[in-house]
Amino acid sequence: MNQNPESIRDFLRSKKLNPTVFWQLAEDIPKPLHTALLITSIGVPLILWWLVTTFGNIDPKFLPSPAQVLEAFGRLWRTRELLKDTVASLWRVGVGFLFAAVLSIPVGVLMGSFASIRALLEPLFGLMRYMPAPAFIPLLILYQGIGEEPKITLIFIGVFFFNTLMVMDTVKFVSKDLIEATYMLGGNRLQALLQVIFPHVLPGILDACRINLAAAWQLVIVSELIAASEGLGRRISVAGRFLKTDEIFVGLIVIGVIGLTFDLLFQYFLRISCRWASQQR
Repeated sequence: MNQNPESIRDFLRSKKLNPTVFWQLAEDIPKPLHTALLITSIGVPLILWWLVTTFGNIDPKFLPSPAQVLEAFGRLWRTRELLKDTVASLWRVGVGFLFAAVLSIPVGVLMGSFASIRALLEPLFGLMRYMPAPAFIPLLILYQGIGEEPKITLIFIGVFFFNTLMVMDTVKFVSKDLIEATYMLGGNRLQALLQVIFPHVLPGILDACRINLAAAWQLVIVSELIAASEGLGRRISVAGRFLKTDEIFVGLIVIGVIGLTFDLLFQYFLRISCRWASQQR
């Protein structure tokens, strides 16, 4: 017995064999569900934290309650210590990451666009990528002293090589059809590079920078162990030395909130500057 394909599709729909909204592949979810999931991702850990510290027999030196962390935050904020530490860490991360991004993006684009430059630089960059940035601390102290320079340089080293290689990989997989179409329409090599390749890979470049910004914040903790007088990393280190666990939590939460804020700013900038990319997804 032959059946019409349309009747089969109608039968499947009637049986509700399609996945639910929650489990749809590569599809947007409704805004109310998105908001509810965001609240859940923050609210559930906070509730569990409060339950464990309230009803569990746990020493506050090992796990302070949310109220104790909030009290420590207020104490550090009133004395301006937290503000000074936050500004110091923001400045170090900002300068180190900015230098790394400004230099790594053009180098990565050139390495991805020209096989000759890639063959020249990729072995060196691949070697440097596997060297952990904190291992350079003794050399940085020897060459640059114990001021701000080694802290910023450490962040630069930890971001520059990874960001360059990620940008290179993004550019390397640009379709050759786009470049050939540019030449057919009368464009030259510079126009293909600046007007075709770079705009095409801009969303990938922004994503690479967004990911590597997290590495910069991880390195700032290590960099501030180099004779720093201010900084969130130093605050966490000193608090750990004196078993002030509530202040450790304050430092970690502040770093997490700042990092999440920058991550959201990157996503917002990506949406407004590359609208065409979001429409293709």
